[in-house]
Amino acid sequence: MSQKVYPGRYAAAPPDGTVVFLIGMRINKWWKVHRWLPAFIAMVPMLKEVIRQSEHGFLGYHVWFGRTTIVVQYWKDMDELLAYARNAGAEHLPSWRNYNKKVGNNGDVGVWHEAYITHPDQMHIIYRNMPEFGMGKATEHVHRGGNGPAEARRRGDESAHSNEAR
Repeated sequence: MSQKVYPGRYAAAPPDGTVVFLIGMRINKWWKVHRWLPAFIAMVPMLKEVIRQSEHGFLGYHVWFGRTTIVVQYWKDMDELLAYARNAGAEHLPSWRNYNKKVGNNGDVGVWHEAYITHPDQMHIIYRNMPEFGMGKATEHVHRGGNGPAEARRRGDESAHSNEAR
């Protein structure tokens, strides 16, 4: 499946408070498929649910597979993410309880997550010659010029230096 590539320089323009949520698992004992496969499969219904039900505040995701699998997710804010995680009627909480019951602390498979609240003045996001991706795909994909600040300076654009930081 080919994605449209956007030539030039782009950035993301997320609203203040957007959350980047990293979640994943690590297969510690690959031969114990009965331990790690259920944890691996459990992510699929959760992703389908938050995509289908926009009221959860979910904005988008990307997945990378390997011994350590990672899902990078984008959420409207931390309150929305935590409300979903704690919602007994949603897919996450029963899956988490099942993992703790069946795997617990045995070390066969690890799961992890990290959540970061973003602030537009404290981030730097640039995409060059890329399809819409990451935070830019999940929020707003903004054109920042064809050849960066050097081209802008040649045109006499005094804001070239301030645009570089975005």
